[in-house]
Amino acid sequence: MLFHNRNEAADQLAARLAGHAGRHPLILAIPRGAVPMARRIADALQGDLDVVLVRKLRAPFNPEFAIGSIDESGWTYVADYAESAGGTPAYLEQEKQAQLATIRQRRAHYTPLRPPIDPAGRIVIVVDDGLATGATMISALHALRAQKPARLICAVPVAPPDTLEKIRPYADEVVCLHAPENFHAVGQFYADFPQVEDAEVEAILRA
Repeated sequence: MLFHNRNEAADQLAARLAGHAGRHPLILAIPRGAVPMARRIADALQGDLDVVLVRKLRAPFNPEFAIGSIDESGWTYVADYAESAGGTPAYLEQEKQAQLATIRQRRAHYTPLRPPIDPAGRIVIVVDDGLATGATMISALHALRAQKPARLICAVPVAPPDTLEKIRPYADEVVCLHAPENFHAVGQFYADFPQVEDAEVEAILRA
């Protein structure tokens, strides 16, 4: 195990990102697991917290495996292995609509009283609790690039080396604490890795 829990991973990331403290960075979490982490990082860096809403496109026979991803606008990233994993055009269209519906539902629940914080001209740090395929991070970075941040940073505790190489073209900087070759799932690198529920996310965003 590399981390006791998400809080420890967040504190280590905040230490690596300390150069941005006091520069009013915007810390954007990919829900749900990264939201408590992003809260701690935003507090440490004296920044703002928000979410970037993206969803993975699930493989038809293995819903934990991402064959692509979709952002809030409907832009889609499809991995080059999607078809071999069962991602036919018809299946992908159905899955896109299902994940867009979830994104809209989350937006209605997460930020009903305010619009998303505008990333234009800001230092934007996108946080996740780890990357496996990197699909959702690619959609998140692509969506944010279109909104013209001053600097776009991907920050994660752990990811396999090949995934980091896929991510790099989409960000100005990639911060990753550990890039182990022997990678099977994000959870294997945490001693305590509970599911983060919508109610916890909503409470953090309201605070």
